[in-house]
Amino acid sequence: MSERRSFATGEQHGLEVSRVRIVAGADIRARLPKMGRPRPSDLISGLVTALFSIPEGMAYASIGGFNPVSGLYSGMVSTFVGSMFARTVLMVTTLTSAIALSAKSVLSEAGLDPTDVGNIAMLTVAVGVVMLALGLLKVGAIMDFVSSAVMTGFTLGIAVQIVSGVLKDVTGYDPQSHNTLVKFVDAAAHVSQWSWAAVLVAVATVAVWAVFRFVKAVASYATLISLVVVTAVCAIVDVDIENVGDIAEIPNSLPPVTVPDVSKLPDLLLGSFAIALVALAQAAGISAAVPNPDKSRPSASGDFAAQGAANIVGGFFGSLATGGSLSRTGVAVSAGAKTRWAGIFAGVWLLLLVVVAGSAAQIIPMAVIGGLLFVIGFELIAGRWDDVVLVVRTAPLSAVAMIATFVATTQIPLQDAILVGAGISLVLYCVQAARSAELVELRPTDSGWETAPLPPVLPSERITVVHYSGVSLFAEVPRVSGQWPRAAEDNRRSVLILSVRTLPGVPSATVQKLLRTRAEEVRANGGRFILVGVRDDLLNRLRRAGLVDTIGADNIFPATEVVFGALDDAYETATRWLAEQPKS
Repeated sequence: MSERRSFATGEQHGLEVSRVRIVAGADIRARLPKMGRPRPSDLISGLVTALFSIPEGMAYASIGGFNPVSGLYSGMVSTFVGSMFARTVLMVTTLTSAIALSAKSVLSEAGLDPTDVGNIAMLTVAVGVVMLALGLLKVGAIMDFVSSAVMTGFTLGIAVQIVSGVLKDVTGYDPQSHNTLVKFVDAAAHVSQWSWAAVLVAVATVAVWAVFRFVKAVASYATLISLVVVTAVCAIVDVDIENVGDIAEIPNSLPPVTVPDVSKLPDLLLGSFAIALVALAQAAGISAAVPNPDKSRPSASGDFAAQGAANIVGGFFGSLATGGSLSRTGVAVSAGAKTRWAGIFAGVWLLLLVVVAGSAAQIIPMAVIGGLLFVIGFELIAGRWDDVVLVVRTAPLSAVAMIATFVATTQIPLQDAILVGAGISLVLYCVQAARSAELVELRPTDSGWETAPLPPVLPSERITVVHYSGVSLFAEVPRVSGQWPRAAEDNRRSVLILSVRTLPGVPSATVQKLLRTRAEEVRANGGRFILVGVRDDLLNRLRRAGLVDTIGADNIFPATEVVFGALDDAYETATRWLAEQPKS
């Protein structure tokens, strides 16, 4: 009997352990991004993105002073891993011009050789570790507080950067200015130095794209068709313009295994934070510009963690630091991407293309790439234009913030521009919060409570219920103080009930001072001051500030699960107290 009981107990224990494992496994699966089913359009989109990654990746590596081939490697393993875990489903993780320039600056300031593979690997892995840590700490949630107007300005600025970055490819003239907007002026001022062959190829690329874009049956393949057709024509006619092969020779081989030089970590750690900041800003711009097709909610922290994993793995396979690429994501979307498999296929396709026929991609004209990136840049601008019009027409202050962020994105380093945008968003938030703060009177009715304008003077022999709505910023105090009913000389038969259910647990010091002043003022004139809807965290804060003694513990009513439950109780208490007071 005991053996059977023991066996049954063991079996039950085994079942419980199994249930725990099943539940834990289900929880892990729920936290992982959904893969979805790949579609034919994802396969094509991945191919187009991979073809773009050959010249664009090499070009970006070159402007950063790195071996152009390392730009190719940045679109393989890193792109594959990033697409697997990104919360912005269509985001393509790879090398960007901003990250390449930031990496060059970090290595230069550290006095390290940008061509040393050990230095590059260490920087890439360090950036990945920082990104992963910030993602796991949910730091990306700060992007939720960035104003939509600011993100619109930032996205427009990035789009203009994409267009200005390919002026050399489409005109044959290399603007000498480092200023994004001045590059256009510089190029326009040197029309005589343009390569008209490059201009014609770029225009032809855009024209072919436009023709097929309006043919519904092949609209999603317009980018690939224009890339292949114009490249083939240029090869047959033998147009004398810059090709991918002029940047660097593409080896037909897998990316090499690289070992980070750990001894350089102290010199690179601070700089890795700057690069991570640039990547966060770019990823946030992608989330705003490219919504998830499956309607799932993007997560800045999830994207940051995904980019971190991509860099940690990619650093061991010759990749430069990578992040969300707005241009490459735009290419993928334009080519028909529907699921995250488009980015995964892009990494696989690029690896296969380089191994099997890497040298064949050397015939792609840079003007073709430039023309298509022009299209991508203007598509991004067009996609946000309705937001621009809406902001300008309805929110003048937000419009100023949008323009300021746009200017910052095109005039100063990207990592500084996003800080400017974040600062502007904070100012906007504070201004809007201060404006929204208000006090209203609540009056009891048979069906509940109704709002009414506040009386200028606290009426005698009456219960006045004041409801506070705001976020407790110090900037609210002047507005709220101006709305507060003044206490009359004789308020012995008056009660002021302040409802603070929306007041946060850590109110500003100025708000605490206001509560103290008003409570003492009402009590000094013989009235009673009652605080209603106080949550536990706020009560602890008031106790530490000594406000519980000032107001009186019997005059503080904690919040209940019923929205106006505490207010009902306080009103009954005030009614009884008022009836007990001697009439004047």
